[in-house]
Amino acid sequence: MRTTSASQDSVVQPIPLTATGGIDRDSGHRLDEAWLGAAWSHPTTRVFVVSGGQALVEETPAGGTELVTMPSFDAPLTEAHRYYLGRDAAGVRYFALQKDALPGRMDDAARPAGLREAAALLSERDSELMVHAVALENWQRLHRFCSRCGERTVIAAAGHIRRCQACGAEHYPRTDPAVIMLVLDDDDRALLGRQLHWPKGRFSTLAGFVEPGESIEQAVVREVAEEVGVTVGEVAYQASQPWPFPSSLMLGFVARATSTDVTVDGEEIEEARWFSRDDLREAMESGEVLAPSGVSIASRLVEQWYGKPLATSIW
Repeated sequence: MRTTSASQDSVVQPIPLTATGGIDRDSGHRLDEAWLGAAWSHPTTRVFVVSGGQALVEETPAGGTELVTMPSFDAPLTEAHRYYLGRDAAGVRYFALQKDALPGRMDDAARPAGLREAAALLSERDSELMVHAVALENWQRLHRFCSRCGERTVIAAAGHIRRCQACGAEHYPRTDPAVIMLVLDDDDRALLGRQLHWPKGRFSTLAGFVEPGESIEQAVVREVAEEVGVTVGEVAYQASQPWPFPSSLMLGFVARATSTDVTVDGEEIEEARWFSRDDLREAMESGEVLAPSGVSIASRLVEQWYGKPLATSIW
């Protein structure tokens, strides 16, 4: 197996959940409780609530969408679940509060939104903040007990560590690496597949988790073989994307097939087909095929090959 680097012109461009929003995570202050207390009380500090993977958003007079933030003195009380997310170039500090429910708004202007919707609407700054907050919330809710001794853990480092007071173990947010790949053959056709639980007609790139003791390139080769029975040789890394649903990091590749016979596994992949650009255009225009989600790196991998934007949606 040979791996190559994609050329500068072919690298996948920034996408929702990926483009930098200019937030400095300022990790050096996470253990400084005095500094965090002062930052929380600063009049320019902004706070938003996250609950169940959602936050409040609202439309702006200019027609955009933004996170609903508030000064810390207007924020709900929740000392134990206060997460420091960092600061922007203007020095504004941002905190997220984890609550069991989102707060109501008297003017009814705000509405709850999850990342799949919000990432396509929010600014790069707000999207970066929400991704960070949702990922922390997911991890915090699922890792309340020590995996070493079973005792309850407490939050430390402004939400970025859970510490066991019984055995002294420290636990850090989990990120699961996953590969996502556009497979191309010698005729420059793209191999797209359908998962069993997807909406009818939805096709996308293949993907899967990296196994213990495995390189990401090896994971690409294995997953393609397991899911559709196709062998691949050359593997070229493109870009990565945080995917906190609940805790993945998507590593995007283009892979070159050395065989073209398709045999789906029937468990994860229900159907897989080779598409030329004309095949895909005709299938999308007829409604036979729905493109991958616009907030996923999958859509950018396909668009890079297809040569123009896809008619994507949020799902």
